[in-house]
Amino acid sequence: MTYDPVKLKHLAQSVLEIEASGIMALCARIDETFIKACVLMLSCEGRIVVIGMGKSGHIGDKIAATLASTGTPAFFVHPGEASHGDMGMVTSKDVVLAISYSGYTQELLTLIPALKRLQVPVISLTGNPQSMLATSSEVHLNVAVEKEACPLGLAPTASTTATLAMGDALAIALLQARGFTEEDFARSHPAGALGRKLLLKVADIMHQGQGIPQVNQDATLSEALLEMSEKSLGMTAIVDAQNHVCGIFTDGDLRRVLSGGLNIHQEKIKDNMTRPCKTVDADMLAVEALNLMQNKKINALLVTDPDNQLIGAFNMHDLLRAQVI
Repeated sequence: MTYDPVKLKHLAQSVLEIEASGIMALCARIDETFIKACVLMLSCEGRIVVIGMGKSGHIGDKIAATLASTGTPAFFVHPGEASHGDMGMVTSKDVVLAISYSGYTQELLTLIPALKRLQVPVISLTGNPQSMLATSSEVHLNVAVEKEACPLGLAPTASTTATLAMGDALAIALLQARGFTEEDFARSHPAGALGRKLLLKVADIMHQGQGIPQVNQDATLSEALLEMSEKSLGMTAIVDAQNHVCGIFTDGDLRRVLSGGLNIHQEKIKDNMTRPCKTVDADMLAVEALNLMQNKKINALLVTDPDNQLIGAFNMHDLLRAQVI
């Protein structure tokens, strides 16, 4: 197979130019009709049910996901499955967002009478304002493009891009109207970077119970070293008989002790620990704890309750495992 690199480049550039032009043409259509669609969706007491067939269905699936993740409860229903039972997922409190570029997709038109009986408002996205789907809808959003980016004029390209862009415009307009915040976004994306920063707390990553390295303040240095080695956090907490934190002994303290030639079997940990030591609350955000550790140039922290009793411990490796860093 032979190909011309220059032609490939020009064709790709042409696709982007055509699709960009299709999107820009939508700007003039953000009018009272668009506002009406937003009001319908904002006043929806149920969910936005997105339906579409073929390529429009793939676009609809993405629009539903974007709506759901930005504060507007939504889900996608395949129109073919809807005709065979999945219409039961739609309630009278919902709003349907129907997508068909031609406006004559039979699988969608079949559902209109059932939706009318349920008194479910329909917002349609088509490229033909005179189509049956458009005229059967409470609100119609025109996503027509001058031409497809496909040289044959067959494959949905510019039209699907324009439809997706209109879906994004709806989702972001609703996001703003609802006062959707970063914290709300994080709750919808708990596994994402923002979710971890805004939701993950020290309590979620700290070692607890038997996993906490700790020795009594009367322990020897050698006993403290054994505890540090066993728990592998690069430090140990030193506590009194009531489990109150008295101090901390870290790898850095160990290097200082060894350089001083002290007898680790005779020296008491309480005479060599760092005190007072920095502690944090279990409800502190993990990212705040990270900032504290970086500012103080420390690699581990103890976690205490309001009475200064030891309840947890963690180090930089724990923050790395939790992908906070």
